[in-house]
Amino acid sequence: MVAEAISEEVGPVETGKGLQLTAEERERIRLAVQNAEQRTNAEIVPMIVSRSGLYRDAQHRAGLALALSVLTIFLTTELLWLPWGWHASNAAWLVLATILAYGGGVRLGTFVPIIRLLTSADRMQGKVKLKAERAFTQHAIFQTRERTGVLIMVSLLEHQVYVLPDQWLVQRVPMERWSQVAQAAFDRLKTGDIAGGLCQSIDTCGMLLVEVCPGRPGDNPDELPNDLVQEP
Repeated sequence: MVAEAISEEVGPVETGKGLQLTAEERERIRLAVQNAEQRTNAEIVPMIVSRSGLYRDAQHRAGLALALSVLTIFLTTELLWLPWGWHASNAAWLVLATILAYGGGVRLGTFVPIIRLLTSADRMQGKVKLKAERAFTQHAIFQTRERTGVLIMVSLLEHQVYVLPDQWLVQRVPMERWSQVAQAAFDRLKTGDIAGGLCQSIDTCGMLLVEVCPGRPGDNPDELPNDLVQEP
């Protein structure tokens, strides 16, 4: 079972930008992981996802909001477009306009600013948490021999950094120390420097891990890949 984790809100980051890192930026992240792990028996896995959830409910909310707005406008301006009173054809046009408005709102609900506007912070944080826990299992971070794996995940749409350490580490490191690992990425991430933010967080994590599980000469296998994990 995965342990508790720390999530930190970061400033606006262009969704998708982090998934277009250059080969040089990805190599910087890989080397940051390699350097951090040379001093500890723990394993660090950096990850970037464009979003942690689909948020289809935001599409429906946007559709309903636009449909109700259009319907309200038509009904309150009835005298302007129905000077001769109601007819069956008028009602049909009103229904059609409402349906089209709903469809347009659903389309608008796929855009990141609208998703963030119509989705609560608690719901987004829950989605990020769930995404991190699934990634922890999918990428076998829990399978290190001493249960010392750490996932550092940046979720771009939600503007969050999620740090998920394995159980052995949670039992020995206060949660506020893990918060410092997430916070280390804050300044660079909010300016759009995805690679720099991750490298800073990885370095901070490495210094923390040295305190609780320092590397043992001749007994420090590289159990997990050092490459950045990227998911759309």
